[in-house]
Amino acid sequence: MIRALWFLAVVGTIVFGLMWLTDNPGQVALDWRGYRVETSFAVMLALVIVVAVIAALTYRLWLFLRRAPKQVSGAWRNRRRSQGYRALTQGMVAVAAGDADEARRQSKRAEVLLNEPPLTMLLSAQTAQLNGDEKAAEAFFQAMTENSETEFLGLRGLIGQSIKKGDSDKALALTRRANSLRPKSEWVAQSLFDLQIEENQWLDASVTGDDLVRIGSINKKDNQHRKAVLACQQGLDALAVGQTDDAYAHFKRAVDLDGLFIPAVIAFSEILIKRGRHRKAVQRIEKVWKTAPHPDLLRPYWSASEAEDAMSRMASAQRLAKTNATHEESHVAIINAALEARLWGEARSHLEQLTGDQPERLDARLCRLWADLEDAEHNNINEAHTWLTRASMAAQTATWTCHSCGNTATSWTAVCGNCQGFDTFAWARPPHVNRLSTSALPVPAVVASGANEAEAEVA
Repeated sequence: MIRALWFLAVVGTIVFGLMWLTDNPGQVALDWRGYRVETSFAVMLALVIVVAVIAALTYRLWLFLRRAPKQVSGAWRNRRRSQGYRALTQGMVAVAAGDADEARRQSKRAEVLLNEPPLTMLLSAQTAQLNGDEKAAEAFFQAMTENSETEFLGLRGLIGQSIKKGDSDKALALTRRANSLRPKSEWVAQSLFDLQIEENQWLDASVTGDDLVRIGSINKKDNQHRKAVLACQQGLDALAVGQTDDAYAHFKRAVDLDGLFIPAVIAFSEILIKRGRHRKAVQRIEKVWKTAPHPDLLRPYWSASEAEDAMSRMASAQRLAKTNATHEESHVAIINAALEARLWGEARSHLEQLTGDQPERLDARLCRLWADLEDAEHNNINEAHTWLTRASMAAQTATWTCHSCGNTATSWTAVCGNCQGFDTFAWARPPHVNRLSTSALPVPAVVASGANEAEAEVA
C-alpha cells in the first residue's frame, strides 16, 4: 500500500512538472563561435537528461570491462575453494571410516584445489597415519607446529605419536607446550596430569590437578583426595631414601587433606611412633577407627599403645574396639589379640557373633580364624581341616585391589603396577569365582551343633 502511494506521488510529480513546462516553455539561446541555437527550456532539459543517461551508461560499461577479469578470476577461485572444502570434508569422513584409499585421493585433491597447507596438513597427516606411514605423519604434524593457526593441532598429533611410541619424556615436553597455548583445554590438562604421574612427578601433578579444578574437569572434593594420594606417595618415596623429615611433612599433609585415607593414616602413625609421639598416634588411629576401621591399623595401634605382650595387646584391642564395637573389624581385632593371648573363650565368643547360623557367608579370613582356634584350643585337626577347606572356597579376604584391572597387592601404592592406573587401589575383595558352592561343603561341627541348639530352643 505504501509503495503504491509512493509510485502515485512520483508519477503525479512528473506529470505536474511536464504540464508546467508545457504552459511555460520559455526560451533558451546559445551563441558559440558564430552559431546561434534557440530552443525552448523543455527541449534543452530533455537533451541534458539524454546526455546524462548516455554518459552514465558509458561509465558503467567502462567499469564492467575493467572489473570483468577480476570478477571472473574471483568466481573461478571461489568455485575451486568450494570444491576444495568439499574434498577436505570427504577426506575427513574417509579417515573416520578407515577408507585409506579414498582419504588419500581426497587429500591430494584438496591440496591441489585449496593450495592452503594449514587447511590440508591435518588431513594429510591423518591419511598418512591411516596408511601406516608414521614418519610422513610426523613430518606433517611438525610442519603444522610452525604455523600459529595449526600449532595446537600439530602438537596434539605429535603428542599422540610420542605416547604411542612410549616416549613419555617427549610427550610430556610437547604437552607442556600445548598447555601454554591452550591452558583451558581439558584434554591438555588431563594428558599433562597423566604423563606427570607416569614420570613420578607428584608435585607437578598436584599443581595440574588444581588446573583441572579451575577448568571444571573435576570437583574440589575429588581433587582434595587426589592431592592426599599424591602427598602420601611423596612421603613413601622420601621414606624410601631415608628423608624422614620430608616424609613426615608429606604424610601430615595427606592426612590433613583426607583424614580417612588409610594408607596415609598408617604411614603417619608409624612415623609419629618413630618420633616418640605415641599418644598422638593413638588418638589419630582411634579417631579413624570410629568411622573407617581397617585391619592394618591394629598393629600400629599396638605399637603406639606400647603393648609389648599378648595380654597388653588384648587390652589394647578391646580399648580400640570400643570406639566402634559393632563393626566386623573390631571383632576381628579382638579375636586376633585373644588368639595371641590364648584366651580361647573370648576368641570363640566373637567368632560366634560374626558367624551366627550361616557359616556359608563367612569369608576366607574368618574361616581361617576358626581353623586356628580349633587347632590351638582343642588340637582338633579334622575340624581345622574342615574350616580350611571352606576357606579355600569362600569369598577371598579383602586386600588392596585395583578396581580397574583387578590386580591385588599386599601394600598400597598410588599407581597400579599392572595397568598403571592412578589411585585405582581400594580395600576390597578381589574378583573371585567359586569352584564349588559353599553350601555343598561340610559344615564344621561347632557351627552345626550351635545351629541345632538354636533350633531346639525355638522348638
